Amino acid sequence: MDKILLQGIQFYGYHGLSEEERAVGGRYAVDAELTLDLQAAGRSDDIADTVSYSDVHRLILEVGQGQSFHLIETLAQAMAEAILERFPVEEVLIRVKKQPPPIAGILDYAGVEIRRR
Repeated sequence: MDKILLQGIQFYGYHGLSEEERAVGGRYAVDAELTLDLQAAGRSDDIADTVSYSDVHRLILEVGQGQSFHLIETLAQAMAEAILERFPVEEVLIRVKKQPPPIAGILDYAGVEIRRR
C-alpha cells in the first residue's frame, strides 16, 4: 500500500499532566503516515484523486493547538481519529514528540507512536 508522509510538523501546545504544564505549554513535533492507494493520483495528476497533505497538516495543527490533553497518547489518538474521519485513508500512523519533556535530566524528546485503521 502507498503512503503520504508528513515529517516534523511543529507547534506550541498546552498539554500535560499538571495544571502548570498545561498553562505554560510546550513544543511538540508530529510525524504522520497516511496509508492509501495512490494509483489514481499517479495516473491522473489530479489533487481530487489523493489526500492533500496541506489539509492534513492544517488538521494536525487544529487538534494540537486547539485542544488540551493530559496525555500525549490522547493527543495522538485525537489526531488519528480526526484524520480517519475526514480523509479516505485506510490507516494512519501518528508520532507525537514532546520537545523536551518536563523531567529532570537531558532528553531530546519523549514521544508516542500509534497506528489506527
